[in-house]
Amino acid sequence: MVKEANDVMTFDVSLIWDALDEVMDPEIPVVSMVEMGIVRDVKIENDAVIVSMTPTFAGCPALDVMRNAIVEKLHAIGIENVQVKTVLSPPWTSDWISEAARAKLKTFGLAPPPMHGGNIALYFDEPVACPYCNSTNTRVTNTFGPTLCRAIYFCRNCHQPFEQFKAL
Repeated sequence: MVKEANDVMTFDVSLIWDALDEVMDPEIPVVSMVEMGIVRDVKIENDAVIVSMTPTFAGCPALDVMRNAIVEKLHAIGIENVQVKTVLSPPWTSDWISEAARAKLKTFGLAPPPMHGGNIALYFDEPVACPYCNSTNTRVTNTFGPTLCRAIYFCRNCHQPFEQFKAL
């Protein structure tokens, strides 16, 4: 990870990304912040590793938790000077969630959001597939779940309540 060349510390960016991919989303512990598209960039400037992150919402209550987890992980692999920048423009979009994360969300019982390419209005009336039985015979029971980015649904086929990550 950390190499010494002529007394100057250098860092392997791909290994930094690998380490960051182990930092789990604090609200959805089956996916990493990299998989969720929250960690956007890694730069090395002088002796610092600068990580840019875009939260799912500008007022995300987990901002400090995410920032601290990133710093802690990089300290654990030997990087002392870590800076985490919160970037709000462009705003986070659910299109940034990786395919692997979408599959993990479904396995976790959280319906992944549809890909929308920036036109989320198309998906407000679309049926949501149940992550347990794949039925679209579902209904929304509450447009706000435990977080702003989720809604609560009920499957009429398997009678399971579930959450959907909203298309944002």
